[in-house]
Amino acid sequence: MTDDASPSTSCLHRLDTVAAARRTPEQPQPWSGLGLKRNEYDRIREILGRRPTSSELAMYSVMWSEHCSYKSSKVHLAKFGDLPQETPLGKTLAGIGENAGVIDVGQGYAATFKVESHNHPSYVEPYQGAATGVGGIVRDILAMGARPVAVMDPLRFGPLDAPDTARVMPGIVAGVGGYGNCLGLPNIGGEVVFDETYVGNPLVNALCVGVLRHEQLHTAHASGTGNLVVLYGARTGGDGIGGVSVLASETFERTGPSRRPSVQVGDPFMEKLLIECTLELFAAGAVTGIQDLGGAGLSCATSELASAGDGGMHVALDTVPLRDSSLSPEEILMSESQERMMAVVEPQHVDRCMATCAKWEVEAVVIGEVTDGDHLVIDWHGERIVDVPPRSVAHDGPVYQRPYTRPEWQDALQADTAAPLPRPTDVHATLVQMVASPNLADKSWVTDQYDRYVRGDTVLAQPDDAGVVRVDAASGLGVAVATDCNGRFAKLDPYAGAQLALAEAYRNVAVTGALPLAVTDCLNFGSPEDPGVMWQFERATLGLYDGCEALGIPVTGGNVSFYNQTGAVAILPTPVVGVLGVINDVARRIPSGFSCVGQRVLLLGTTREELDGSTWAQVAHGHLGGLPPQVDLAAEQALATVMVAACRDALVASAHDLSDGGLAQALVECCLRRDLGVRVQLDGDPFVQLFSESTARALIAVTASHEEAFTELCRDHGVPVRVLGEVTGDASLVVKGVLDVPLAELRSAWSATIPAAMAH
Repeated sequence: MTDDASPSTSCLHRLDTVAAARRTPEQPQPWSGLGLKRNEYDRIREILGRRPTSSELAMYSVMWSEHCSYKSSKVHLAKFGDLPQETPLGKTLAGIGENAGVIDVGQGYAATFKVESHNHPSYVEPYQGAATGVGGIVRDILAMGARPVAVMDPLRFGPLDAPDTARVMPGIVAGVGGYGNCLGLPNIGGEVVFDETYVGNPLVNALCVGVLRHEQLHTAHASGTGNLVVLYGARTGGDGIGGVSVLASETFERTGPSRRPSVQVGDPFMEKLLIECTLELFAAGAVTGIQDLGGAGLSCATSELASAGDGGMHVALDTVPLRDSSLSPEEILMSESQERMMAVVEPQHVDRCMATCAKWEVEAVVIGEVTDGDHLVIDWHGERIVDVPPRSVAHDGPVYQRPYTRPEWQDALQADTAAPLPRPTDVHATLVQMVASPNLADKSWVTDQYDRYVRGDTVLAQPDDAGVVRVDAASGLGVAVATDCNGRFAKLDPYAGAQLALAEAYRNVAVTGALPLAVTDCLNFGSPEDPGVMWQFERATLGLYDGCEALGIPVTGGNVSFYNQTGAVAILPTPVVGVLGVINDVARRIPSGFSCVGQRVLLLGTTREELDGSTWAQVAHGHLGGLPPQVDLAAEQALATVMVAACRDALVASAHDLSDGGLAQALVECCLRRDLGVRVQLDGDPFVQLFSESTARALIAVTASHEEAFTELCRDHGVPVRVLGEVTGDASLVVKGVLDVPLAELRSAWSATIPAAMAH
């Protein structure tokens, strides 16, 4: 049971059959080079009662990787299954464990959504890494029986002026835009955040939302003895061998990952054909189960379908269409080539399935069948190379109780409050400096590369607080989605940081007038082998669980991405939270930005002196310390209740949540949206009022005729409301007695930062 420590599959070139494995129990195998630990390799031998074949070893190595098996996070994620699966509107139709969560949104419609990571491949090859991240999440949505209708992209990079950012950011943005645009899917939201901890480890999280009728729901399972297994889509190539499953399961060193499998190469035009072909197969009732091929490729699709079914599966691997005839069986099983799907088809429907694929010019081949056994069996030119219990590959991998310990530096970090930092003597200059800072500056350089309105159903998109798409043209039913996370807050307090991410995404959905219903998450952290990182992860997952329980919304699925660090430097803990909500009539959605002179400007919520972790502390002083803003989920719920009612009754002209940069940034963005000025008057310390990042707040514009009704609505629900001033035509932002800044100056500072950096 020695290990030759080969870092690739190149040593797995000789055909290794099950019979040979039984005859040669002590043959050296490259388990370590494939990412397995000694105890894991021993466990595989115990499961099989022999050494694995090289093909079995390849399958276990990718399926038991951190990215695919969740072996370090399972014990902490299990709690999400205890959350009530009822949403504020109805039931969860599919939840954790499926390709994507599916929730009832009313009128017989359901929405499915999920966010996943493609971080490490996007560092190695920015364009294709990001593009195939979009392609993979779209296929997850498609596999549920839904038509994908929109995508989003939470992105994080190193400092804007860092050489690594200049290398990866243009390619990642182009990859997200290029793939989504070619698919004809609008990109309706996301984030672009810069921080030094993301140097060498950008985060590329991709979200997709789809729509279906309740009766169109499908799940991934291989049932029915004699049913056939059909592989359709692109041919299998050498790209992505080990891909995300290996890259996302180890730490990057300063010189890059110690092994760099080929990053997947995407073809969005093939994916578009695959979408239409699959939806037609669903509509025709031609498939009984379906699974997309993403991370771990055929190893994943075959083992997961068989594991979720009621029998076994037999596959003839030599029937798989190849782009490269030199690929070994191990490489075929590990390849993460894109734009592939696997369907289980009853024999009487095979001709219909093949005809539909041919219509869409999608290659399709029967590669196997469902059996009455309990093993996944794979042959290669008549030789048996895999004979495994499928559940042992797909679901019963290692489970680690990683040690976790509160870092020694955490107390000192929290004690280092921003309170003693010198406050600005020139508020005007500080405001201009802040709006020009990379995290607050205009992101149009990014979002203009995305088509936000293709398909014609986008109702709100960047720079609005949430993306909103129409589901049903007749009734106006729509869904709203937002993603958020402030990693600086999560560094100060991971428990509160996760809840603050949840609260902001929840609030962003609510201020559009949509009722928040459910959560998906993408939990990005450093190495799970670091007890300090695992402490952050444990606290963040508990915070998210407690937050969802308090808000009464379920977590329907998500993703964990570990090993996001370069050498010993981990990223900020970044638990990205996506929230989906429903709006009954998209014609009444609430946009952001002032829209008419004379509108009354109101502030909802309570402002406290909460400057720790704030953008002001970062920009003005390079400071991170103290405790993040107070979490008040009851206040968030009350605010959401008010906004949903205001939307229903058409009381509000615009709404913008307060978050990064506080009231000052919200005023700037609302003014610049349509070049309308504002004149406001503040109570109390103007610095705190302008730059505090207290939560559960929103900036509202109403017409004079609706001010009384809206104010009464706020009071009925216990939401503090205060009139700040009104929208003007003066083309300046005026805070009485504090500052008077021309909008032209603000726009110049706000809009120049990212284009100037990317021009070099």
